[in-house]
Amino acid sequence: MIGVGQTDWVGDHARVRAGEKPHDSYGYAAQAFVSALADSGIDRAEIDGLIVGPTTAYERVGELLGLDVRWGGQADAMTAVMEACMAIHAGLASVVALVYGNDQRSAQINYGGPDAQGGAAFMAYVYHAPWGFTSQGALYAMMARRYMHERGMTEADLGEVAVAQRLAASRNPGALMRKPIGIDDYLASPFICEPLHLFDYCLINDGGVALIVAEADKARRIGRAPVSIRGIGRYDLNRGATSLEPRLLDFYHSAQKKVASQVFDMASLGPKDMDALQIYDSFSLHIPLALEGYGYCPVGDAGRYMRENGISLAKGLPVNTSGGHLSESYMQGWNHQIEAVRQVRGEAGERQIERCRHVHYSSDVAGKAISIIYGA
Repeated sequence: MIGVGQTDWVGDHARVRAGEKPHDSYGYAAQAFVSALADSGIDRAEIDGLIVGPTTAYERVGELLGLDVRWGGQADAMTAVMEACMAIHAGLASVVALVYGNDQRSAQINYGGPDAQGGAAFMAYVYHAPWGFTSQGALYAMMARRYMHERGMTEADLGEVAVAQRLAASRNPGALMRKPIGIDDYLASPFICEPLHLFDYCLINDGGVALIVAEADKARRIGRAPVSIRGIGRYDLNRGATSLEPRLLDFYHSAQKKVASQVFDMASLGPKDMDALQIYDSFSLHIPLALEGYGYCPVGDAGRYMRENGISLAKGLPVNTSGGHLSESYMQGWNHQIEAVRQVRGEAGERQIERCRHVHYSSDVAGKAISIIYGA
């Protein structure tokens, strides 16, 4: 990884709340790309691959950015990094720009209900309308309730996630929600869909992120000391996916264990070698599930682990050191990649982890587990 960039999440959020429309999704994508290109120190003519986020069109983004690439497509953040690595390994490209922009807040995108983004094409798979679930929050609330019943985790245990990530955000000038909270604040916050509180839900804001990935030898020649992608892995649970089976029977753990073997073996590292953990967190529940599934604590022990060992910059293994989706910015997994790179580079400012060499990223959504290890 030779370049990372982002838009002004805080400033744009304030402008949107004031009734302005700073950019559309393409404008945010373009701003982030310019930032990442400057960070990489390369000329845009060296970029021969492009992957765009699912909120924009591949061809149009290439035109707007002035890129004439020979390979590319469209993917979410985690798949984009994986596909870039595969394309470079296969010789399809040597320098790939990954570009995301989303005007979800100002465009008033609806992620639940009959008019949810994606409409009928995703209803059976994502929103499970036949069961009356019309939002992702309802799905994760049901999953959290069963997990608490099966594993003994309490609401206060789950609150450790929101408290830890708000502490990280308080040290991040680019985060939207910087006021620290405690467990009492978490428990006093309203339920949105019980047992999930307000602080268990991600933010919704406009913005953009861009990453530039290069073939290793070229990366060493053209930019600053690159951050290596040491391992990648993916495993999907598709059987029974639309009936919630992967969520409710083993809480994604079977997929995570398969991916853990892939990614740690590829990197020749293990959980004890990680200095930080970045976890996709559209909801706080993702964190205890990943801690167990990837072997950071025994299955069924995440509640105690978070409470006693800690997952914050102040105690234990730091998780989502920028504030994550709950407190920094909801960039659908893209901002976690930036944070991983900055931590390994030593550029995270007040939230910097001392001697950070390896950062593990995890995503587990609807039974599809993806993992990336970044290293010095």
